[in-house]
Amino acid sequence: MPRDYDSDPGRYRLGRQLARVHTTVDLYNRVAQLLAELGAGTVLDVGCADGALRAALAAPAPWLVGLDTSHTLLRDHPSPAVQADAARLPVRDRAVDAITALNVLYHLPDPLPAVREARRVLRVGGHLLAATVARTDSPELAAYWTRPATSFDAEDAPRLIAQVFESVTVFRWDAPLVTLPDATAIRDYLVVRQVPIAVARAAADGLRAPLVVTKRGALIVAGRGR
Repeated sequence: MPRDYDSDPGRYRLGRQLARVHTTVDLYNRVAQLLAELGAGTVLDVGCADGALRAALAAPAPWLVGLDTSHTLLRDHPSPAVQADAARLPVRDRAVDAITALNVLYHLPDPLPAVREARRVLRVGGHLLAATVARTDSPELAAYWTRPATSFDAEDAPRLIAQVFESVTVFRWDAPLVTLPDATAIRDYLVVRQVPIAVARAAADGLRAPLVVTKRGALIVAGRGR
């Protein structure tokens, strides 16, 4: 999938705003809850952007380091944060309790090197939490947009992670989780997904609001056993 987080950070920020306002369940809050349940004291947030997960953590929060390739978004992430690649983590072996990779691994042509790197830097008993989207996400918008297949879709991600990790637990979602209240929200939802503006406007004119959108995806929790 194209990455424009430095050239057009406004698109990412618009997407986060839409999610906060129009989505009934927040992925980052769920991951924060799981990190607490797993007892993670140190977390490496791969693909951290400007700190959505950091903001969701409740006190007493784990010590979290943000990591991203986007220098633009990292400027807004609380310290500590580092600019680096998911497939070449600047972290020593067995150094952290948990790694999060939330809606990021599908940007990589091959996610397996990043998954192997995650296992390398996790302590024994540590966990990788990776979230991704299904190819059939947002079916109500199929006349104007369908999600392109990626290297790490929800349909295939558990199998890929199981090639590296000893245990894999999958939490799937398939529910009407987003309500777009008006034509502007429909247009912006599509623009965030890099739909051409003319197509996004046509959808806003052609679809009846409020529009309830089905979200489909998965959160994979993988454990390092040895």
